[in-house]
Amino acid sequence: MAHRPEMSPCAFLIAVAGLMWLGLGVDRRAVAGDRPSGPLHKTRSAVIARHGMAATSQPLATATAIRMLQQGGNAVDAAIAANAVLGVAEPMSCGIGGDLFAIVWDAKTKRLYGLNASGRAPSAATIDFFKAKGFKEIPTFGPLSWSIPGCVDGWDQLRNRFGTKPWPELLAPAIDYAEMGFPVSEIIAAGWKAAEPSLTAIPTSAACYLPGGHAPTTGDVFRNPGLARSLRMIAQDGRDAFYRGPIAEAIVQYSKSTGGLFSLSDFAEHTSNYIDPVSTNYRGYDVWELPPNTQGIAVLQMLNLLEPFDLKKMGPQSAEALHVMIEAKKLAYEDRGKYYADPDFAKVPVAALISKPYAAKRRSALRVDRANQHPAPGEPEHADTIYLTVVDRDFNCVSLIQSNFHGFGSFHVPGDLGFVLQNRGCLFALDPNHRNRLEPRKRPFHTIIPGFITRDGRPWLSFGLMGGDMQAQGHAQVISNLIDFGMDVQEAGDAPRFRHFGSSEPTGQPAMGGGSVALESGIAPEVRRALAAKGHQLVDAPGTFGGYQAIRIDLEHGVLVGGSDPRKDGAAMGY
Repeated sequence: MAHRPEMSPCAFLIAVAGLMWLGLGVDRRAVAGDRPSGPLHKTRSAVIARHGMAATSQPLATATAIRMLQQGGNAVDAAIAANAVLGVAEPMSCGIGGDLFAIVWDAKTKRLYGLNASGRAPSAATIDFFKAKGFKEIPTFGPLSWSIPGCVDGWDQLRNRFGTKPWPELLAPAIDYAEMGFPVSEIIAAGWKAAEPSLTAIPTSAACYLPGGHAPTTGDVFRNPGLARSLRMIAQDGRDAFYRGPIAEAIVQYSKSTGGLFSLSDFAEHTSNYIDPVSTNYRGYDVWELPPNTQGIAVLQMLNLLEPFDLKKMGPQSAEALHVMIEAKKLAYEDRGKYYADPDFAKVPVAALISKPYAAKRRSALRVDRANQHPAPGEPEHADTIYLTVVDRDFNCVSLIQSNFHGFGSFHVPGDLGFVLQNRGCLFALDPNHRNRLEPRKRPFHTIIPGFITRDGRPWLSFGLMGGDMQAQGHAQVISNLIDFGMDVQEAGDAPRFRHFGSSEPTGQPAMGGGSVALESGIAPEVRRALAAKGHQLVDAPGTFGGYQAIRIDLEHGVLVGGSDPRKDGAAMGY
């Protein structure tokens, strides 16, 4: 079974360009503009504002969120509106054919709420069905990779519990961009172009996303009337238009015509769930993630493993610091591959996995002088994506992540609805003994994770990082940048990252030995040599290091501080 990192067509194109760049011997640090203050790797100042802030991967979505706040909406209203716009303007990464997770800080109750709005396998999806067709794994793309899209029900749950605006107001900006058009931005255009061959092969997808037979280029104005119609139906009839009305009917009809397994009852019976976020304390900060079926607790496991090490003394991007972080990732991800699954179907020992005693026991497998070439899971007791964040003037906070999984998901647009269906169903295992095995109406393992940090019981940071299995290891890196190395929210995201490949997967794939490590170009040559000397296999994989957004809630000064990843087209804005 081949390794399947979540790498969008956009990331692939950037990777090719990056390899050409490296081949020419160009040092990014040597060609970047010199800022008058701060480190060389910092691309811009953090954004600071008092009344509200949003950070997303597309400026049109960020501006939408700010307008919603200025028009009297709260953070949840702004997040839903921005997410809807992202589904129009960054269609390879997200949309109403995908899933959603969120963490909300409610200023009134002064507590965190978690939302799991991921979809389930069709009732007809069984291991026997796939085995009878000769499959050893679920296809990565196409109709058999589908699970029920949870996004619209997630919006509905958030709106009903925390929102203040009606559907027509929330969706009006997205409907306008879909109907009247929007100019395609640079990185999004690159991802669109890379997906062109796959979209061309599916008539409905080509008709929707390839005007004139080709992907739009940077600056082209793209219109999606099919998506505008779908959003209008939701604006008029709410979530039932998607799960019990004409959208569900059109999706099921398309599924039957293409060999998919969807039924109307699969949609009608779909529900999202509010869940309790879980946390660990890292150097006085409470770091919160969502439990499985997401990979969020891998972040907490990594931080528990790292806490005894003096990373600050080691220094940012030092060989010593990177080594222990990579080794912590290996150990956490072996547990991820074995234990993480839908808790409605499998016993997942969350409390034991994120406990400090378990980390202390696991730490014996982490050597500071040598890379672990045979990482294995422990034995606990009893046992392409968008991210956005919004904070309003009352310090209500939303940390929201939403995705189609791969770039353009399954590549299938059902009829003329104007959006692709996700391919999250390919993340089930077909091993009947695996916790994450395929079962009807079960939620697959999920890579997407929103993050949040509190300090002394008060909100401190709303953040996230996109990019498949990069997400948990990326969370740990930016948390360390903020807490261990004292970086601000922009610098913490700008700093060069590592990405480790080759851990065991929740689909049943075993670890590929010690795996391999990709390093961004800002990491010094002497650090690379030192890591290789410790036994790490270094590879080039430019463009695969995720996309980060964050807002720090500075209650001492009464201000919000935002950062946005230069690896995306987006921006942080405040007012």
